[in-house]
Amino acid sequence: MSLLDRLRAIPARRLDLALAALVLAAQLWPLLSSPGSWSWWGYAVVLAAAVPLVWRRRAPVAVLMVVLVTVSLYDLSDRVAAQPVWYGALVAIYSTAAYASRWPRMIALAVATAGGLAFTGSSDTAVRGVVLFVAAYAVGRAAAVSRSHAAALEERAAQLQRERQVEVERAAERERARIARDMHDILAHAVSLMVVQAEAGPVVVRSDPDRAEAAFDAIAASGRDAMVQLRRLLGVLKEGEGPREPQPTLADLPDLTGHVAGPGLTVNHSVTGTPVPLPGDVDVAAYRVTQEALTNIVKHAGATRADIRFDWQDDELMIRITDDGKGVPHALPHGGNGLIGIRERAAACRGTASAGPRPDGPGFEVVVRLPLGGAA
Repeated sequence: MSLLDRLRAIPARRLDLALAALVLAAQLWPLLSSPGSWSWWGYAVVLAAAVPLVWRRRAPVAVLMVVLVTVSLYDLSDRVAAQPVWYGALVAIYSTAAYASRWPRMIALAVATAGGLAFTGSSDTAVRGVVLFVAAYAVGRAAAVSRSHAAALEERAAQLQRERQVEVERAAERERARIARDMHDILAHAVSLMVVQAEAGPVVVRSDPDRAEAAFDAIAASGRDAMVQLRRLLGVLKEGEGPREPQPTLADLPDLTGHVAGPGLTVNHSVTGTPVPLPGDVDVAAYRVTQEALTNIVKHAGATRADIRFDWQDDELMIRITDDGKGVPHALPHGGNGLIGIRERAAACRGTASAGPRPDGPGFEVVVRLPLGGAA
């Protein structure tokens, strides 16, 4: 810690007490060092001109007035030593300039200057006094400006720190929301597939053992896939938990449709236009909204057929997932968590999402438009 830092750590009242004691010693020196018996009045005036400095920060203008009036009374006694340098008055001027508001300090400076000129017998002494007063005032103003600048910098630094903290908290909230959506997608998709396959297994176990075996294999595969993805998400939540596996993208769509397709449900996938590389967020969003739409079909639609169509256009990718089932009770934006998650993922990529009954026949459809330019 530097000397300046150590001084700043000392309480202001202690510093002012030490300063008043130092000024008192300096002003007493002419009386103590000169031979002769001096009047008690000189000692009293010197003491009265130093003690008020203890309150120089709390009431700078009042302290200055008291010191100036006291100093002007020094010559009332005949038996006093040569007039000392009134350090107390200089410190009071400095304190007024440093701590008082604008108009009180300007008035105090004018009164001090006028008093110095009026009550000083020698013109040279008067000029020197005025110069000293103005110099002390200038030093005080410089200190005040420096202190104000330092306070502004500290406040700005504190404000930036608060803003950074708020941004960190917002980023954490966004990350938690993303993880919550991912966990919902994983669990809802895997559990829905396992329930459907488990219900279909006993029905075909006697009539078609191969289909029953495929159903149980699908249950096991869905469970294993869910466990792998959940471990990955839990690893994200644990700081320093090894390497993170990449998020699923459209390249993983064949595996997704293979898991969904099973006894009683056929999944078709078609593509129009020319596929182009997608930004990472858009690629993940396209996979997740397709996954959620298929999960809703498995859970709610009672469908026998699901169609996934990817239409690659010049500036956007349109995803249309339809089924021939009974549909779901609500459409966006007032659907369940799954449909809300689809809308939020699309909005995060500056896209749109809609869902509702098919206009061209029975069933339900989800239409998502994702711009090819990337996420917001």
